[in-house]
Amino acid sequence: MIKIKNHLGTIGISTGYLRQLISNTAENCFGVAGLNVYGAKQGVNAMLKRADKSKGVIISQEGDELVVDLHITVTYGVNVGAIVDSIIHKVNYVLTNEAGITVKSVNVYVDEMTD
Repeated sequence: MIKIKNHLGTIGISTGYLRQLISNTAENCFGVAGLNVYGAKQGVNAMLKRADKSKGVIISQEGDELVVDLHITVTYGVNVGAIVDSIIHKVNYVLTNEAGITVKSVNVYVDEMTD
């Protein structure tokens, strides 16, 4: 649960919702072939064949701001820098406008390239 304080009080937002929102946003960007499993928990879920729509999304909170880490696979032959910039801007925009959350940083890690 991510908790954010404002002038009205404290707001709690489910990390599952935020992961799903970030995952959908990143996967719909041009050139992204998919998100990659990262970390022990996601690795175990992948080995057990559990459906995890938000794999590759790691969220941490620093004060009232979020730090988002994304692990992606990109399509071969596309400009990786442009894809990363697009993902950073879209994720930042969606979190700010739809969830009302201030984003400290969005870190995108390109783990693979695929055809």
